[in-house]
Amino acid sequence: MERKEISKSVLKRLPTYLNYLNSLPKDAATYISATALANALGMGEVQVRKDLAQVSDGGRPKIGYLRERLIEDISQFLGYDNTTDAILVGAGKLGQALLGYSGFDAYGLNILAAFDANITKPKEVDGKPLLPMSDLKDFCRENKILMGIITVPAASAQQVCNKMIDCGIKAIWTFAPVHLDVPENILVQNENMATSLAVLSMHLQAQMKDKK
Repeated sequence: MERKEISKSVLKRLPTYLNYLNSLPKDAATYISATALANALGMGEVQVRKDLAQVSDGGRPKIGYLRERLIEDISQFLGYDNTTDAILVGAGKLGQALLGYSGFDAYGLNILAAFDANITKPKEVDGKPLLPMSDLKDFCRENKILMGIITVPAASAQQVCNKMIDCGIKAIWTFAPVHLDVPENILVQNENMATSLAVLSMHLQAQMKDKK
């Protein structure tokens, strides 16, 4: 299927569909409908149908999508079948944990190196280089890096973001709990732990009230 330009909101929903499809047992039904997918994820049927139509032309009326083909279509659209090289800035505990995580391979992500303001000489973490910030621009340009990961404190996140953009990075995955101001053509994906914990806390409180 020819690749289409889609909105950021659709792009952020596609991994949710893919994760669910991959979680199904091998003996699950061969076909899956947009309705079944929407019900399983607690999402709107119309929205799911529109999203899938933008990345796959394999849907059949009253039958749905061939499950394995839909997985392949979404994976290809997201680029999981191609390796994306990235850099990480912020080599604290979280940064080093991400740097050493091998599970990113399944999603086509390869963190080539990490950078940190407190590093003055090149080091190595889990077999990957840990470099000073002064090397960031040259490294990104030499390796044609388009994705950056931010794991620095909130106070430093915008400055790091600006440096990444100056190095030619177009997509940023940030774990800093702060809003980043970026140009329109830059995609920022926030992993806000505070928000996630708040949602979990609210859910637990509701469950406790129901038991009283």
